[in-house]
Amino acid sequence: MAAAPGALDGKTVLLTGASKGIGAATAQALGRAGAHLIAHYGSDRAGAEVATEDLPSNRVLLVGADLGRTEEVDRLWQRSLAWRGRIDVLVNNAAVMRLAGGIEAEDAEWDTVWDETLRVNVLAPARLMRHAVRHFLAVGGGTLVTVSSWAAQRGPGNPALMAYSASKGAVLAATKAIARNYARRNVLAYVVAPGVVRTRLSEIASAATGGEAAVTATLAMGEWVPPSEVADLIAWLATGTCRHLTGATLDVNGASYIR
Repeated sequence: MAAAPGALDGKTVLLTGASKGIGAATAQALGRAGAHLIAHYGSDRAGAEVATEDLPSNRVLLVGADLGRTEEVDRLWQRSLAWRGRIDVLVNNAAVMRLAGGIEAEDAEWDTVWDETLRVNVLAPARLMRHAVRHFLAVGGGTLVTVSSWAAQRGPGNPALMAYSASKGAVLAATKAIARNYARRNVLAYVVAPGVVRTRLSEIASAATGGEAAVTATLAMGEWVPPSEVADLIAWLATGTCRHLTGATLDVNGASYIR
């Protein structure tokens, strides 16, 4: 499922974490659908430039921001809103995934990993959602898409990913809260929960859990999810085509985890 060309014509979309992986693929999918795209990046501006190189220059704005800093989160929203005076869709994709900070970690490591993970993966997207919903209420509606993870629902296979999975569960719950409480005011909110996606982060994680072959052997389809499939779903959700799907969590894991 993908958004048709032109399905997002005239719409302004703020996408976080656009420089690599699912974010880069999503930037391309949103661009193909006609969106005016605000592509956020942390430190990899070159990656964001590559991800958006096929978009006309008048349809893309690159904005760098450290999502671990509250003032930069606010500045990201303000710059994004000022670009065209309106934001129609927020895609919360950016996240950190540290293979550290598990139960057996030293106190200092635990504190560092949990602090960073909660700031970047929970506080930043929640703050952007707050900005977005307030804006949507003022302009008559809008759409949120949150990228969570199957780890938020089944727990991680590696105990070192405890902070990551907890953070993904938190943003999932926050998105559901918005969906339930603002549906009558035309605010749509969806969650996408990918499984093992062919990204750099997943490749790093697999190396710590027996290697790629071992991870692949556990998957029902025997293959990793292509980032483009997740991206196409996000772009389609951004269109708001199926309004009554709001509040849903869409699993993208090739039947490896069925709820």
